Amino acid sequence: MSQTRSSRPTPAADALTFNVAGFLAEPAGTVRELEVLAPPLDLGPDLRQSRGLEGRLKLTRTNRGLLLEGEFSTGLKQVCSRCLREIDYPVTLELSEEALPSIDLASGLPSDTSAEPDELRLSDHHELELEGEMRDAIALAEPIAPLCREDCPGLCQVCGRGLAAGDHDHPEAEIDPRLEVLRGFQEGGTD
Repeated sequence: MSQTRSSRPTPAADALTFNVAGFLAEPAGTVRELEVLAPPLDLGPDLRQSRGLEGRLKLTRTNRGLLLEGEFSTGLKQVCSRCLREIDYPVTLELSEEALPSIDLASGLPSDTSAEPDELRLSDHHELELEGEMRDAIALAEPIAPLCREDCPGLCQVCGRGLAAGDHDHPEAEIDPRLEVLRGFQEGGTD
């Protein structure tokens, strides 16, 4: 029989660290849902969040550890690749991981991690630390060419002014006199 409990997270000093020691004592199939609210993370000098991380995290007790499923949202400070305006780029992150204890619950001895070295591990104090997972997910969600809007017209190639600001005219550029004869040609014309 599975039990579901919804609660506010009980974070440790870090907003993305959760003490799950009591939850590990629950039977397999027990479910808890947590609301996650975290301030912006330090992502390095080239990537910045425009707002904190928020979402819901579902923890399911398994016979091995915890199954984590969650959906989170945040925003990134970006520059539109067409018009060069600063934008708040919304990002949605999905988490689906298994977290295994690093300390055997029955014996209190360190678990053998050599068989599954890449698995997410709980800390020695039975804490779930998600900051690294969220930092990696945000970095992977960074867009290659962010746009302020799908149909952003970009910048004028003559003056560099944003084309979204409206129409603007430029005087016709002077043509090299040697190429003046080409002005008479038109695409699809018979001349």
